[in-house]
Amino acid sequence: MGRLVSGMRRGALTLMLVLAAACAPVYRNHGYVPLESELADVKVGESTKQDVADFIGRPSSVGMMTDGGWYYVGSRFKSYGVYEDREVDRQVVAVSFDDKGIVSNVERFGLDKGRVIVISRRVTASNIKSVGFLRQLMGNLGRISAANLVE
Repeated sequence: MGRLVSGMRRGALTLMLVLAAACAPVYRNHGYVPLESELADVKVGESTKQDVADFIGRPSSVGMMTDGGWYYVGSRFKSYGVYEDREVDRQVVAVSFDDKGIVSNVERFGLDKGRVIVISRRVTASNIKSVGFLRQLMGNLGRISAANLVE
């Protein structure tokens, strides 16, 4: 009888440990966004497209409307038990080039409570290029309205 009770206790303990492990959140990363230390090598007004490719690699997204932008997109998702995956972080690094292939702008965007925020910006005297494409990119990924992108 003592062995039966001991076996039941072990079984209950094992079941509780399995249930506790199933409730632990699981995080998954999608895409690639360069770190600030990697972006430090990219000099606005000096670096070329080839320099950017050498320093941080080629992006998965390129501006379609102009030949002026490379977009690095990274998302982090959280899975918790049986609940649907939820995006907990998204960042986009936009590197714009002038017509000679020289870096004219480096920006990092993120999300804060569903709104797009500018995390960092290094820009030349010219205006920001390819904002329309960035609106589409962020809007499609997170179902954010285009009006929330630029403040």
